[in-house]
Amino acid sequence: MNKAVIGILAHVDSGKTTLSEAMLYESGAIRKLGRVDHKDAFLDTNPIERDRGITIFSKQAVFDWKDVSYTLLDTPGHVDFSGETERTLSVIDAAVLVISGTDGVQSHTETLWRLLKKYSVPVFIFINKTDMPGADKDFALRSAQAKLSPGCVDFSLPAQELDEALSVTSERLMEEYLETGSISDESIREAVRSMEVIPCCFGSALRSKGVTELLDCLNRFITVPPKREKLSARIYKIADDGGARLTFMRIISGSLSVRTPITYTDRQGNELTEKISRIRIYSGAKYTNTEAAVQGEVCAVLGLSSCCVGQSLGTGGEEYAPLLEPVLSWCVKPPEGVDDHILLRALRSLEDEDPTLAVGYNEQTREITVSLMGEVQLEVVKRILSERFGIETEFGEGRIAYRETVAAAAEGAGHFEPLRHYAEVHLRLEPLPRGSGLEFASECSEDVRARYWQRLILTHLKEKLHRGVLIGSPITDMRIVLTAGRAHIKHTEGGDFRQATYRAVRQGLRYAESVLLEPYYAFTLEIPAANVGRALTDLDKMGASIEPPDSDGERAVITGRAPVSALRFYHTEVAAYTKGLGRLYTESDGYDICHNAEEVIAAAGYDPDSDLHNTADSVFCSHGAGHIVPWNEANEYMHVSTAPAKTVEEEAEAVRLRADSFVRRAAEDEELMKIFEQTYGKIDRKREQKMHTPKSPVTDKSKPRPLPKGPLYILVDGYNIIFAWPELKRLAAKSLDLARSELINRLANYRGFMQCELILVFDAYRVKGQHREIEEHSGITVIYTKEAETADTYIERTTRQLSKEHRVRVATSDGLEQVIILGGGAMRISAKEFLLEVEAAEKAVREIIGRL
Repeated sequence: MNKAVIGILAHVDSGKTTLSEAMLYESGAIRKLGRVDHKDAFLDTNPIERDRGITIFSKQAVFDWKDVSYTLLDTPGHVDFSGETERTLSVIDAAVLVISGTDGVQSHTETLWRLLKKYSVPVFIFINKTDMPGADKDFALRSAQAKLSPGCVDFSLPAQELDEALSVTSERLMEEYLETGSISDESIREAVRSMEVIPCCFGSALRSKGVTELLDCLNRFITVPPKREKLSARIYKIADDGGARLTFMRIISGSLSVRTPITYTDRQGNELTEKISRIRIYSGAKYTNTEAAVQGEVCAVLGLSSCCVGQSLGTGGEEYAPLLEPVLSWCVKPPEGVDDHILLRALRSLEDEDPTLAVGYNEQTREITVSLMGEVQLEVVKRILSERFGIETEFGEGRIAYRETVAAAAEGAGHFEPLRHYAEVHLRLEPLPRGSGLEFASECSEDVRARYWQRLILTHLKEKLHRGVLIGSPITDMRIVLTAGRAHIKHTEGGDFRQATYRAVRQGLRYAESVLLEPYYAFTLEIPAANVGRALTDLDKMGASIEPPDSDGERAVITGRAPVSALRFYHTEVAAYTKGLGRLYTESDGYDICHNAEEVIAAAGYDPDSDLHNTADSVFCSHGAGHIVPWNEANEYMHVSTAPAKTVEEEAEAVRLRADSFVRRAAEDEELMKIFEQTYGKIDRKREQKMHTPKSPVTDKSKPRPLPKGPLYILVDGYNIIFAWPELKRLAAKSLDLARSELINRLANYRGFMQCELILVFDAYRVKGQHREIEEHSGITVIYTKEAETADTYIERTTRQLSKEHRVRVATSDGLEQVIILGGGAMRISAKEFLLEVEAAEKAVREIIGRL
């Protein structure tokens, strides 16, 4: 039986959990329909959820429908718990998005849609509550088409009408419909998978109407991943079960068995190997123990002590960066008699379970802070601390969670060299578009820094919450690139690179032009039409960007975007000036430039030089002891030079200037010789000895370098040859691919005749994101260079390496490259001479074939 994982998502109170109950009931997984308002829903198992009547934690249930076994993940609908919803999206094959038939697409529905698009999750829409007064099926469908995707199609239509509606969603489906008069299930399935088509079903989850039609639609058009053998799993949730740590994961491929050793890296960069002690398959509050979980299943395992949410285990897969971030932070005050470290440990365990709960600790002031999505999440955290840990905490007033980034690229370096320790790291900080988060990369050659050390430095970059230099807020929206580094063969330890890396980031931030960012809300304001003037005035003062109001005469709807700091308490004002008739809906909408940055920076009073836990200074060793060098003086002491290498154009210009200088001096020598001979008479010497007195030759007693004995290597600059050979140049004018293929075929015959090793190099340095590609064609090696690497650069480096033990020839007509090749110990051959050789080889081959 095929296995698939689906998620249920919705705006709060759209009937999401009720639909989950109905799907389980119709499939026979449960015998009785539970209700949220009756506090007996099968998937709302937590007491906090039942008390509040909302889903807070994602839950799973297992059911079968026809030939597919489904794992259903019910996710929270409240905006404060959107992070929990986002984490499930990385492990599902498809999502059922529930929309209220009375309200249509609401603000949080659009946020969920953005998340679904980010994770490329195929979507099935269920328009619920169609039996309620005021429900409008056509209104809800038009709302989905306008606000989500024009590909939303009513799948309750008769077959012919459905095919017509599907045909307008994409050119591919239109062509198939015009050719055959219908559209196949396979084509629809592919369109659903690529999110070109969004199937829409209708019904009432409370009355189980339209639920079987939804299940049939899922079965018919969901794409089940093909089976693969190697283990790959993704962790989407961490939970506590009476002190036992449960790690929830989706088995993406292969299988996972009890007692299987799993190797992974924890947050501190330590590599751990731990065995799975138990595997559970949950359905609601109950679970069954199993010896193995296979591809397509969601399981909870015990035995992994330090995994984190979003981590991938086994082969393939990468950690994902969440789109949603907390926008408010609170100061946490431990109760009397409770040590702050005990409270901090409890909050850290909650942070493992919910990464949107970001915990901070200032060791100097001993202040603990938590960043959360909103007030409801705050109340839930208070209750968990009380019930699970027995800690009754007090929270201060909520504050805005600011972020910092850089306006332009900057270099940073860190050196850590107390006695018997050594590490140096050089980084480049680059700004990224808003909402990109942090990215880490390396452009450091393995010839300069071993792969192990590079991986360690990148791990240290990821493990720490790096703080900015304006107000000490976390940094975001930048790419940090490792450019250079140095280790000591004897004295370097892993912790040394941690210190050097942290200092390099900090120094880069000190040199950079920093920018303060603040969180923004996307808002929808529904008010009586008479209050529009007051609302627009208020929003303008807040610095909001708004769309023109949409009014139907009695009521008006204003949508836009405004800073959280300005809009945070505005709902109370709305209630006051509209006499309770207005409603304000807000959604987190990322970060943007702070509208009152100078005021915020002044109020924070942050001094980066006093922040000793985030220092930018470096440590150098002198006279047997380490000493601190301030960040703004440290570059003069660094051991690795990061001066940019000359480009090919700069090298060519240097050669040209040297040639001009030589010609100028030669001309001056000729002029001087003429004047000398006119004055003193002609000098009877050999021409080359006129300007200097010949000296006795110096006998060189050193032994000549032996000739290389290895096989002959021929390196060919591909595009240089193509545009130098007339026939290939004509082909390139029509198709460069055709010219490349023709050159590869001709050189394959030439290599076979010459019995040499031939390397053909093509430029791909302007292709963004290009990695070096190596292909084999008929015995020759074809190289496509990586981004920012020219064929000249690759040939020069390869020539130096090969000429130590092999005979090397390079075919090119690039004058500068020929000079450099000679310096590297290789023989050069022009494109014209190389063409004559190739033609001679082809002629000889034809003669041999003719004789045979």
